[in-house]
Amino acid sequence: MDINPILTELKAELNRINQAIAALEALDGNATPTTLAAKAAPKQSGRRGLTPAGRRRLSEMMKKRWAAKRKQAGKPATKATSGRRKMSPAARKKIADAQRARWAAQKKAAAKTA
Repeated sequence: MDINPILTELKAELNRINQAIAALEALDGNATPTTLAAKAAPKQSGRRGLTPAGRRRLSEMMKKRWAAKRKQAGKPATKATSGRRKMSPAARKKIADAQRARWAAQKKAAAKTA
């Protein structure tokens, strides 16, 4: 279903209604041409952003909010560790030896086929 024709008709109807309102206000004598134009076609403002000070305030507020949530949940405010697990030297040696054995097996298999 194509809604473009419906949208076009609704926009045209909106323009007619705005013109009728402007005409009635003009008859009343309270409206000025600038207010009529402003009511007939409202301008959309450009993209607004945060100032650096506002961004800083927002950042501080969010940090406080999340710290309060962590405190309420019973979790520490900061991590004591980096979150990475450390591998023991024995485990590292075991993995390295297994990899060397796989490489040796591949090298041996390649030598047989060549």
